[in-house]
Amino acid sequence: MQKRDYYEVLGVSRDASVDDIKKAYRKLAMQYHPDRNPGNKEAEEKFKEATEAYEVLSDPDKRARYDRFGHGGVKQGADFHDWSTANASDIFSIFNDIFAGGFGGSIFDDFFGTGSTRARQRGGTSVGERGSDLKISIKLTLEEIATGVEKKVKVRRLERCQTCNGTGARSGSGTTTCSTCNGTGEIRRIQRTMFGQFVNITTCPTCGGSGRVIKDICPVCNGEGRKTGESTIKVKIPAGVSDGNYLTLRGEGNSGRRGGPNGDLIVVIEEEKHPHFKRDGDDVIYELDLSFPEAALGSEVEVPTLNGRAKLKIESGIQSGKILRMRDKGLPHLNGHGRGDELVRINVYIPTKLNSRDRELLKELANSPNLKPPSRNGSRN
Repeated sequence: MQKRDYYEVLGVSRDASVDDIKKAYRKLAMQYHPDRNPGNKEAEEKFKEATEAYEVLSDPDKRARYDRFGHGGVKQGADFHDWSTANASDIFSIFNDIFAGGFGGSIFDDFFGTGSTRARQRGGTSVGERGSDLKISIKLTLEEIATGVEKKVKVRRLERCQTCNGTGARSGSGTTTCSTCNGTGEIRRIQRTMFGQFVNITTCPTCGGSGRVIKDICPVCNGEGRKTGESTIKVKIPAGVSDGNYLTLRGEGNSGRRGGPNGDLIVVIEEEKHPHFKRDGDDVIYELDLSFPEAALGSEVEVPTLNGRAKLKIESGIQSGKILRMRDKGLPHLNGHGRGDELVRINVYIPTKLNSRDRELLKELANSPNLKPPSRNGSRN
């Protein structure tokens, strides 16, 4: 089945602002969320479809790729997530963290309640807090960007405590029902006024909303279920990325508190300055200095490329500022086939130091009408 246009899915125009996109997604998420449509497969699919559209259109880089290449442009990216195969509860868990504060709390909080309450409703047991995301930068040379590369990075993060297996409890002690909230995770206070009875519901301060408390805390992690560690992670970076692009490694962030799911690791690309080339999109620019005789007589020179050296033919009479194009010698297109080009800009070198012999030869040549600019010979041709 062919995917619908993301703008059509959210019901927004192609020039919609990020705020408009958020509002549109929020409306659809509440309309089609599985909790409001139990057993309705069509509603669940529409919820996932809206989620995928939001993830792409709310991200400037993904949105630009989508606007240029369509669905294929974002699907080929390393940071594309296929929400059609995701579990609805996983979507909630991820977005509950990402959108916190965007609409006065989680995007779903004002309809579905807090994340901790929802977690208990899903499984009937305590589910810890999701770990926070981490962000690191990786520096790449143009040569690495041209081929794609796999990098190993060391990341300091909160990892699951192996002593208590992330529960936060000493081995064999387990948890017990919170006596403050009787396992509900909420404190309800009833206030009677002249206008009627009001119920104020707050998260239980004793158990943090989980409904359970640890009998005997783990001495290694002090009941957190996680401790600081260092891990080596492999990051596979596709060819053609640009400075500022990022990849999202799901589940490689900080471990969640007391057995909660891990956050994500955001890997931001930093492009190192190259000694020879300047980048222009997927093209690279090289400045080639030629002597006057080479420019006037023509020649064949070797120039550097991203994958070695190559010969370039210089036609006689080439002018300074002329740009020669070496096809397919640039960077690969990230979201499509083919490569950019190498653009060689010609600069005719004018010497600043001359010996006596050089001066005599140049004075002799200066009298030749062929060496004078056309405008100096009374002609513009």
